[in-house]
Amino acid sequence: MDQYFQMNEKYAKYGVATRAIHAGNEPGQEWGEVCPPIHLATTYAQDEPGFPNCFEYARVGNPTRHNLERCLASVEHANFALACMSGMAAHVTVMNLLKRGDHILCVDDVYGGVQRYLRRILSPNAGIEVTLSDFTDIKKFKASIRPSTKVCWLESPTNPTLKCFDIRAIATALEGTGILLCVDNTFQTPVNQNPLLLGADIVMHSVTKYIGGHSDVIAGGLCFNSKELFDKLHFNQ
Repeated sequence: MDQYFQMNEKYAKYGVATRAIHAGNEPGQEWGEVCPPIHLATTYAQDEPGFPNCFEYARVGNPTRHNLERCLASVEHANFALACMSGMAAHVTVMNLLKRGDHILCVDDVYGGVQRYLRRILSPNAGIEVTLSDFTDIKKFKASIRPSTKVCWLESPTNPTLKCFDIRAIATALEGTGILLCVDNTFQTPVNQNPLLLGADIVMHSVTKYIGGHSDVIAGGLCFNSKELFDKLHFNQ
């Protein structure tokens, strides 16, 4: 599946409008339809057991979802993207990378659903340590990093008070630590901000909001460059 993202290379020199319109939305190869169809099949044929051509089961992925993933990857200048059932599903997919005893450093003004998940579910049930902190002061931010810190979770602007942070400065502070910098880009959207270009490892979206735009769909997205992350996050998904 990951090789299909290489089809985005032809849009690399174009702006966000062209990427949003064309990446993942090319005319169909068989019939020439200009709107990607909704694929309803649950199961896909395999040449031999355990070796699918691309898709195997609709819960894991299908051509319709992959069209969206290609578009998300393109507009965020990412090598890969995953579409999830909601913004929270995207968040949980990342947090499932962690193990007992790991530490998450999270911005204190994080979305309510995220902080409730961290405080009331992940921390007590999985033994993951959580620190909620203001990332405005880089010195204080650095002081909050622990040897066990594995993920730094940031929103900029935050939901709902719209606090903004210096993503590049935070990414620079994390260089060489191995800590994943995850940036929720829901409120800025790829039109106004591309955190991967500022040093983030993973960009998350609640597609429900500005990307969806019409309050009629719930979805989430993850965008990133690492093939290793793709393999891990796709398995979690």
